[in-house]
Amino acid sequence: MNPFKRLAAYVLRDELQTRASKAGKLISMAQPSDVVWTPREYDKFAEESYEKNAVAFRAINEIAKCIGSVPYTLFDGPDRETRKEIKDPGHPLLRILERPNPLQSRAQFMWSLIGFFMIAGNTYVERVGPMRGAPRELWPKRPDRMTIKKNNTTGMPAKYQFRAASGLVEWNVSPIDGKSNILHIRSFHPTDDWYGLSPVEAAAFSVDQHNEAGKWNMKLLQNSARPSGALVIDPKAGTGLEDIQFDRLREQIREQTGPEYAGQPLLLEGGMDWKEMGFSPVDMDWLQAKHTSARDIAMVFGMPSQMLGIPGDNTHRNMEEARLWLWEQTIIPMLDFFTTEFNWWLTPLFGENLHLEPNLDNVAALIPRRFQLWEKIQMSDFLTVNEQREAVGYEPRDEGDVIRTPGKDVNLGDEPEDPAVAADTKAGFIPDKGKGKLKVVDK
Repeated sequence: MNPFKRLAAYVLRDELQTRASKAGKLISMAQPSDVVWTPREYDKFAEESYEKNAVAFRAINEIAKCIGSVPYTLFDGPDRETRKEIKDPGHPLLRILERPNPLQSRAQFMWSLIGFFMIAGNTYVERVGPMRGAPRELWPKRPDRMTIKKNNTTGMPAKYQFRAASGLVEWNVSPIDGKSNILHIRSFHPTDDWYGLSPVEAAAFSVDQHNEAGKWNMKLLQNSARPSGALVIDPKAGTGLEDIQFDRLREQIREQTGPEYAGQPLLLEGGMDWKEMGFSPVDMDWLQAKHTSARDIAMVFGMPSQMLGIPGDNTHRNMEEARLWLWEQTIIPMLDFFTTEFNWWLTPLFGENLHLEPNLDNVAALIPRRFQLWEKIQMSDFLTVNEQREAVGYEPRDEGDVIRTPGKDVNLGDEPEDPAVAADTKAGFIPDKGKGKLKVVDK
């Protein structure tokens, strides 16, 4: 072996041993296979929540659309104090974020990522381009088609495998820093070392209850919103029905029930009577149970129930507070979480000291909170104008090192005033060089 290659191999081995987790190898070796398969419940999660449940559909779409509506601002600088905004919209990083791939805009791209994340607890991004260079495109990947191949030495992923109808595609993972052309963003899972926990799994019981309530409602509508009854045979008509008669009667009832027969009388043959024997929807408290399930689903996704149209929750004042709560407690933390992953995986490929931050200036739901901040800063009597401008995101001004008070402006750059001169000025005297003091007399 070439001595330089042998030296590089020793350096890489030492680097792996230094960086690798002591428990990571044990976790990896404890698995029976090198491939860790994606949980197979994803298709059920997507079907029962997003495709069939109105509450989960609304919550996922609302959060995903709000995150997709927030643009990014790019800064250049080694730390927060010295960073300066890059205002060129043609910067390669800003340009690829605005159009990640030929089929998706930034809003559609983020919608896909957040949707996958909230349904599966995992989301994947593929960057098309060199391993260590600026990518040309970014593509979201379906989490149910992605699997992880383990690195038994470091306990980290060795490869990401994507299975499609045309075959298997693999992407290698660096054993040094764990970076790859695939970015895996996952939620916390207390019992899985490789995949995140789906919010739908936590809300599974509430989703099932809400879906069953919808099926119950549909059955009521198909039966004119009336519970079932019983056919009673008059004892005078005989001892019972023969099998052929029973099948014929059952077929007649089926032919005369359904939405098109709502409110119409049921035609029965002689010697039979219809007796109601069911409970009404009010007696079964069906509607309240449905609303309770809807609130539980909204709670799991971080969506205020006031925004779901549940009767009794959506007053005008509650809606304003609910929108603010949604942004502060759900959308902004999730947006910061994704931005942190982008700053680790994507931003360094376009240059050193670059940093992405979401631009929340145009978010209408945050305007009340911004007004409160501005009012507090404006009322402060211990901050200079430049400190006030910096607190609200504006650049300093040359004449801004003053504290504005109701009576006058105190310039912090002036020389300290002589106490004797200040006392003479207050008494009505003004200094006159070489001639003593002059008294100011009002005419």
